[in-house]
Amino acid sequence: MSFARRIREFFLLADLKRLVLIIIPGALALLMLILMFYYDTVPPQFDVRANARQQAAAHGHEVVTGYITVATLQRVASSLWDKRGGYLSNDVTPPSVIMDNVPNWEWGVLRQVRDLSRVLRYDMSRSQSQSTEDEDLQIADPKFNVDSETWLFPRPESEYAEAVEALGRYADRLTDPQEPSAQFYARADNLRDALAVMGMQLGSLANRLNASVGPSRVNTDLSGDPAAEQSTSAPSELRVKTPWLQIDDVFWEARGSCWALLHFLKAIEIDFESVLEKKNARASLRQIIRDLESTQARVWSPLILNGRGFAFTANHSLVMASYISQANAAMIDLRNLLEQG
Repeated sequence: MSFARRIREFFLLADLKRLVLIIIPGALALLMLILMFYYDTVPPQFDVRANARQQAAAHGHEVVTGYITVATLQRVASSLWDKRGGYLSNDVTPPSVIMDNVPNWEWGVLRQVRDLSRVLRYDMSRSQSQSTEDEDLQIADPKFNVDSETWLFPRPESEYAEAVEALGRYADRLTDPQEPSAQFYARADNLRDALAVMGMQLGSLANRLNASVGPSRVNTDLSGDPAAEQSTSAPSELRVKTPWLQIDDVFWEARGSCWALLHFLKAIEIDFESVLEKKNARASLRQIIRDLESTQARVWSPLILNGRGFAFTANHSLVMASYISQANAAMIDLRNLLEQG
């Protein structure tokens, strides 16, 4: 073989190696990009009444008071891992590990799931403060509180799935006349307590969304009580600003929280129908639901934009905060209405 031919083959082999080194990483990058677009989606809204009827029919049960709320809690919790890509919050491999929209959405949903499971355990399933806790709700509540980002032991998906199974057993016993220990009490005080917990989440989210523009805020922590004290002193004016890299995180957490709460309130509207009718409060609850539905409108922008004031770009956080604040204010009014005789 001539020297010139050897040189030519050497360069051809080098070109082939360079080509391979370019193609393989490029193909992997393209695959990761495709998976990111595929995973970057959240479940659509569902009909809570139809979902409960389908679940009851599958188990040969009838829909009784409280069944729709429990079935909705099961469905919402299951959506954390039944969607495209499964549960992403604890993934440590690409592309999930570099995604943040869906994991933050999952965190918002999970917080509402935890709140409702706690209300079920301590209020809605008990006739009075000294009554015995339901055995299945004792299992479900702590399992929903497992660290959402643990990727090995215990695995959140497994713990949450066991919690959903416990809720299923509770729902089955609700429909069984031979199981009087399982009850759901649709009373005004239980509904008021549930709304109080949900309202705290909404108020916190609205404040964090408003903090995207970092306005100064007068410190009102001790307002209304001249004898009130706090552990350490604080300035009279506070300036809280959400870091730029966390703006879309807060937005998607709020969107997930409102998605879950929207379904829970639709279920509550049905299970607490007689209470709402007696208090003439159904219209108030429907207004809250309508405000929450507005938070689920399609986001047309590929990025969450937070323009300042009346600037050229939109401020998605403030729009979301507006709807949530309206829902929170209506929820406070509804709680006051339920306290009236």
